[in-house]
Amino acid sequence: MLNQNQTPLLDALKANAARLHAPFYTPGHKQGEGIYQPLADLFGKAVFRADLTELADLDNLFAPQGVIQEAQQLAAEAFGASQTWFLVNGSTCGIEAAILATCGTGDKIILPRNVHSSAIAGLILSGAIPIFLNPEYDPVLDIAHSITPNSVQSALQQHPDAKAVLTVYPTYYGVCGNLRAIASITHQYNIPLLVDEAHGAHFAFHPELPTPALAAGADLTVQSIHKVLGAMTQASMLHIQGNRIDCDRISKALQLVQSTSPSYLLLASLDAARQQMALHGKMLMSRTLQLAEEAKTKISQIPGLSVLQIPSFPNQGGSRGFLALDQTRLTITVSDLGLTGFAADQILDEKFAVTAEFASLRHLTFIISLGNTPSDIQQLLQGFTTLAKEYRRTNLTFKRQIWENLISKMSHTLHFSPREAFFAVSETLPLAETSDRICAEIVCPYPPGIPVLMPGEVITKPLLDYLQQIQTMGGFISGCADTTLRTIKVVKEGLIW
Repeated sequence: MLNQNQTPLLDALKANAARLHAPFYTPGHKQGEGIYQPLADLFGKAVFRADLTELADLDNLFAPQGVIQEAQQLAAEAFGASQTWFLVNGSTCGIEAAILATCGTGDKIILPRNVHSSAIAGLILSGAIPIFLNPEYDPVLDIAHSITPNSVQSALQQHPDAKAVLTVYPTYYGVCGNLRAIASITHQYNIPLLVDEAHGAHFAFHPELPTPALAAGADLTVQSIHKVLGAMTQASMLHIQGNRIDCDRISKALQLVQSTSPSYLLLASLDAARQQMALHGKMLMSRTLQLAEEAKTKISQIPGLSVLQIPSFPNQGGSRGFLALDQTRLTITVSDLGLTGFAADQILDEKFAVTAEFASLRHLTFIISLGNTPSDIQQLLQGFTTLAKEYRRTNLTFKRQIWENLISKMSHTLHFSPREAFFAVSETLPLAETSDRICAEIVCPYPPGIPVLMPGEVITKPLLDYLQQIQTMGGFISGCADTTLRTIKVVKEGLIW
């Protein structure tokens, strides 16, 4: 057992920030002396003294032998891993590295179609061929959940040469599928299970939270420590266990996708967040769960509002893809008020200073974490109470045919691998002229934050209609060159297989 009271990296950074010396190394502001005053006024000068580079006492992120190595070993023990890597380019680089380390050009990887765009980037970088699975879908709430063990089993029977399975656990809404069963099935083929656990870094620290991915049998998991714990934005971790993944390949892959000038502010925040959870995690999560329960109970009693919960019956709401729910994730359906989630989000933010994590057509999703206070919950409750009383509308008609079953609208037809299409000669065409052409870029609508099109997929008329409806309803498009969606990049004709 390691001494979790230690913070080796944080301590070393503190000592070096306080050391008086003449700095002739990067960064150029020289511990804040050259920082522009408006920036110093905002942040304070002390933070810049700790904005240091890879000095001798501070170790090297890509070849750690000192305080970074010690901090990562402490994190591995705290989070239940055999080895942990600190990430300063967010969970995005961890997902990319996981795919790069397990799949090469032409290798198959099984993954859900509602993956984060970082997984698509991993496919482009690696040259891997995706075998997409549709997640379970709740047509009443219009929410996609997890992929199921049966779908994974079927895919592996059809593609026994797949090199890995990747899944999302939990989803953005906090929904967890049957990861233990998926791991068991995956391991029957002696391949690794990779998990995008970006929103589940807190699971290891309280028994009332869902089972952590590693405890459920995952071989590799990537966690955004900044999303739900106390690290700075962009600070994440990659954990592995077992012998199905080559550690050296992970290290080399991370060298490709991480900065060679890592921020020690981010690295030290990972060390501090780990210590905080190792020493006080259960207490902090107990308090967080109490706040979440208060919010859910009281909001559920407000007429016109409902809160996402685990289905009551075995097959209700696609429960095969909904085994557990992160109770600190609060998803509230507002459509019975005659409001879209976008409209409710704007009212709550502008009128009541309550800001959600995510808005969709029918719902608002809130992250309740160790940083929230009882007064935050009271402000949230007051906002929703007034929203339901004073802003209810009766003239809104939801066009369900536009929003139901997003996944079924995706083509799944790859005429190129994502990598080949991304690097192919492309042309930019008006939206109306792109039907039946091959997409050359990622098109990711928010909501729901799922890439609807990726390089190599066929663009269809229903998909174009769907994207335009998202914009009409108040959503926006990211990932592509033209975020107004007047044009899309397509593979130039004559390059189709």
